[in-house]
Amino acid sequence: MKNIIRWPIVLLLLSACSGSLPVQPVENFELNRYLGKWYEIARLDHFFEKGLGQVTANYSLRKDGGIRVVNRGYSVKQKTWSQAEGKAYFRSSPEIGLLKVSFFGPLYSAYIIFGLDPDYQYAYVAGPDHDYLWLLSRTPTVTESVYNDFVKTAKEQGFDVSSLIQVQHQ
Repeated sequence: MKNIIRWPIVLLLLSACSGSLPVQPVENFELNRYLGKWYEIARLDHFFEKGLGQVTANYSLRKDGGIRVVNRGYSVKQKTWSQAEGKAYFRSSPEIGLLKVSFFGPLYSAYIIFGLDPDYQYAYVAGPDHDYLWLLSRTPTVTESVYNDFVKTAKEQGFDVSSLIQVQHQ
């Protein structure tokens, strides 16, 4: 496994956690229920994830009260695993699904949970604008109805869902 640079570099290009949000974050958020492993089911593709499948995100507590973020994916073309480690902190209240995340030094970007299953089995996540969108799940697949609801909700929120990529897991 090798560390990759392409995930952290994206934060240099993203806006800092300022300005208006592309979506409204969920309320009554419970971090302890969100921690653990999530599978990336769908995304709007960017160079920092281009060509990666089997993408996962693992969230755990940091000693400083923040959240350790480990993103991992497999490049079929290069036949290698890539991993990036970052940190996240709540932007306001821990009961609101609005965080700032960094994979590179002091540069942070918005991480907005705007849809969340009551049992914390899947989540809709956006970045600082409508170019960043993910469907995460506790399992490597979701039902067709969950996927369709994600697409419908994202489209209603102004995302270009025609460019969604479904992530393959083995």
